[in-house]
Amino acid sequence: MTPQIAPDDILSVQNISKRFDVSEPFLNRLIERRPRRILTAVNDISFDVPRGKTFAVVGESGCGKSTVARLLMGLHTPSAGAIRFEGTDITHMPPGNPPELRHRMQMIFQDPYASLNPRWRVRDIIGEPLKNFGICKTRAEVTREVEKLLSQVGLNPADAKKFPHEFSGGQRQRLSIARALTTRPELLICDEPTSALDVSVQSQILNLMKDLQDEFNMSYIFISHDLAVVWYMADVLAVMYLGKIVEVGPKEQIFENPQHPYTRLLMETVPKLTVGGTERTPVAGEVPNPISPPPGCSFHPRCPLANDTCRSVAPALHLRAGGQKSACHAADEGRLPTWLRLAAE
Repeated sequence: MTPQIAPDDILSVQNISKRFDVSEPFLNRLIERRPRRILTAVNDISFDVPRGKTFAVVGESGCGKSTVARLLMGLHTPSAGAIRFEGTDITHMPPGNPPELRHRMQMIFQDPYASLNPRWRVRDIIGEPLKNFGICKTRAEVTREVEKLLSQVGLNPADAKKFPHEFSGGQRQRLSIARALTTRPELLICDEPTSALDVSVQSQILNLMKDLQDEFNMSYIFISHDLAVVWYMADVLAVMYLGKIVEVGPKEQIFENPQHPYTRLLMETVPKLTVGGTERTPVAGEVPNPISPPPGCSFHPRCPLANDTCRSVAPALHLRAGGQKSACHAADEGRLPTWLRLAAE
């Protein structure tokens, strides 16, 4: 029986994984007697995106956040699992297909300049999807819609005649947002949309995205490594480590009382306005090699609470008293120390 998506969810991701073959050429492996090397970028993750809300994914570089975004948009094909958009299985459908569904999903990339054709004028960059999806029938309609979209993202309609190199970084990201809005999407996937921008420009883009979400009732999947940005944008938060979701739930609950040592490590990176406080044990070490991940809990080499169970048995996501889910044996066994960080700090 095919699982049904909940009425309040726009997207459902069920046990998706993505593995990449990073082996050397066959002849090299044959001569040197080396095995194939498989990198697991995403490892059996599941989540649901509420309609009209922001589902944020946070984690260190290399944890698989961007791979998840590309899987959802069809730029990568999952090695396992299923992706359903409003109940329709889009797991193995190529980018752009089926058009009646794909045009309702759009993506904003991290580098706005790399995602804009440098040889096209803005009117062509934004106007192309308007023509391809049959939203506008005539050139005059395309022109009017392009000018309207530029105004919606805070740019001058006269900018339609310019090329991408004539804009600043923040303005280019506004162009990317305008292009994403051309198909009137219901789900917008944002892959680190402000990480390459100055702090003052970041706030402008984030405020614009919040305003557009309220105006068009869009759902966001917001990928970031910046917890301050995530606090401002997210309704639901998922924390990823080495290709797995280690904690997921309401943003407030995770920020106030994280139930996984890795989440606590991330929270320690957020600057505090108060001075002093309880001494906390820092978590040292580096992210393990995803080609040969450690057995048991993938975080155990860096975790000060790890025991023999953590080193041999992979934990499952369990519901906690605060309403979030976390995959941690220490939390299961009551070994997680009390830790409270108010979001207002």
